[in-house]
Amino acid sequence: MMNHPRCLVIEDEPEIARLVRISLTLEQWQVETAVDGNQGLVRAANWRPDLVLLDLNLPVLDGLQVLEQLRTWSQVPVIVLTARTWEAVKIQALDAGADDYLTKPFSVAELMARIRSVMRRLNRDPAGQETAFATPEWHVDLEHRRVWVRGTEVHLTPIEYRLLCVLIRERGKVMTHRQLLTAVWGPHHARANHYVRIYMAQLRKKIEIDPGAPRYLLTESGVGYRLAEPDPPPLEKGAGPPG
Repeated sequence: MMNHPRCLVIEDEPEIARLVRISLTLEQWQVETAVDGNQGLVRAANWRPDLVLLDLNLPVLDGLQVLEQLRTWSQVPVIVLTARTWEAVKIQALDAGADDYLTKPFSVAELMARIRSVMRRLNRDPAGQETAFATPEWHVDLEHRRVWVRGTEVHLTPIEYRLLCVLIRERGKVMTHRQLLTAVWGPHHARANHYVRIYMAQLRKKIEIDPGAPRYLLTESGVGYRLAEPDPPPLEKGAGPPG
């Protein structure tokens, strides 16, 4: 019998929980629900889901408390669902270990796209052995630290290259300013948000066709940045630069 992936929906709004359950069931997911934070943690421990959809505004324990407790013993991917539009709350959830977030109201199509993106990241080689990454416009040789844009090699500074590599590794995921600063510059620069803005602008000028309307290096307003998944799959291991 085929093992279908499991999703735990921790959501106290019955209409949203029902919509998500139906949508996921149609995509061959097994679905369990919980209506408060405590119940959600118990079901996560007992059922061991492959994905958690977590509302932030929950009774008993709010979503942030659930996420913080969950991350002490599980790395299950978590997509936060929130009616809160405050950027600080989204940043707090991402820094606490959420893999992505959706602001209510959201469409089923957007929800499923975010789920596919999170699950693709989960299924990548855990050893991080990718040697190349490509979009229709640019190509990165991760083994030899070289970058081509529309067939022409371009020079990136060491920081620009590290920033790009972090985004490639976490592509599809929203990376907060703090996460990028810690990964690229180190923990002592975790509050220097202007570093990220400056280097992201430089990186866009070098690899985006239209830096003012980027296709891949996307801004999540007030939160951070996301590298959009390319339309074609990344090049296979060992693939060379475009001819």
